[in-house]
Amino acid sequence: MQQHKKAPKVAVVILAYNGLNYIKQFLQTVVYTDYANLVVYVIDNCSTDEVCAYVNNNFPKVKLIQLESNEGFAGGYNTGLSQIEADYFALLNQDVEVPKNWIKPVIDAMEMDESIAIAQPKILAQKNKTIFEYAGAAGGFIDALGYPFCRGRIFDAIENDNEQYNNLIECFWASGAAFFIRANIFKTIGGFDATFFAHFEEIDLCWRVKNAGYKVIAVSDAFVYHVGGSVIDYQSPRKTFLNFRNGLVVLHKNLPVSQLFWKMPIRFFLDVVAAYRALFSGDTKTYKAIAKAHFSYLFNLKKWQKSRGISQQQVNTNKIRQANLAGIYKRSIVWDFFIKKQKQFSKLQMF
Repeated sequence: MQQHKKAPKVAVVILAYNGLNYIKQFLQTVVYTDYANLVVYVIDNCSTDEVCAYVNNNFPKVKLIQLESNEGFAGGYNTGLSQIEADYFALLNQDVEVPKNWIKPVIDAMEMDESIAIAQPKILAQKNKTIFEYAGAAGGFIDALGYPFCRGRIFDAIENDNEQYNNLIECFWASGAAFFIRANIFKTIGGFDATFFAHFEEIDLCWRVKNAGYKVIAVSDAFVYHVGGSVIDYQSPRKTFLNFRNGLVVLHKNLPVSQLFWKMPIRFFLDVVAAYRALFSGDTKTYKAIAKAHFSYLFNLKKWQKSRGISQQQVNTNKIRQANLAGIYKRSIVWDFFIKKQKQFSKLQMF
């Protein structure tokens, strides 16, 4: 009699912060997921609402981990995941709605190739399920200067989902909104960099994993619906600060030395252009946030250099082959978007 291989153990882990309304709305969809070997966790990042009591009272099978302080996205997951054993972690934002079969297609794809370390499903907008969602869409990419964009979203231009990206593809980064990673790789590569607090930490982790030779993929056979901006609003100056500061840090940590010294000045210049563009349009909040991000980066260079050293050591320890450069756009997405007016991923000269 033929024995069926047991499905890999998947821990779906939701990091909650003052998200009681979202937990009430979406946790039930996660619990009803159709997957044979699944455990659901909620990590509470020191919320001030009643999310812990709600989970305990309404979902007794969901395992709850309570943190004593708000450790941000990166630190919160690091602390919580250190207490969880599984084959795969599926990290899910608190404001994500899932259909029943959102896990199996991703795990099946990852099980086919041991060099795939990270994956994401297709991410659609929860409030309008015919369009891609800003944070991840159908897979993340970066350009030569480290500016991130997505298959289905470039800067603020978001495409309708007409199934134009319905294929499995190797990309550069996966969205933290619905982020699958092999548990052993998450732990041995060092997890998220907690100094990021929030934003770009998943890009940094993906880059480190790719520097070790592994693959990151987007699986469009699976999809989820993301509200977005549930903790920090997309238009918040705080988000702008973190995006620009952490965008510089991720380059500092992961670029080869041969590229670091000439790409950083160009990136600085383009950021300054963005800051003055905001200022001249009357958006002083964005201007101040970008300026603050640059000062924060410069005043903490020693910290970023130490972080780079730690990351390089972790990458070398886990290296399986040469760095995987798939998903890097060799042109400037800033130039192509703002000057050439290319608003759709399919119009880019990616491959």
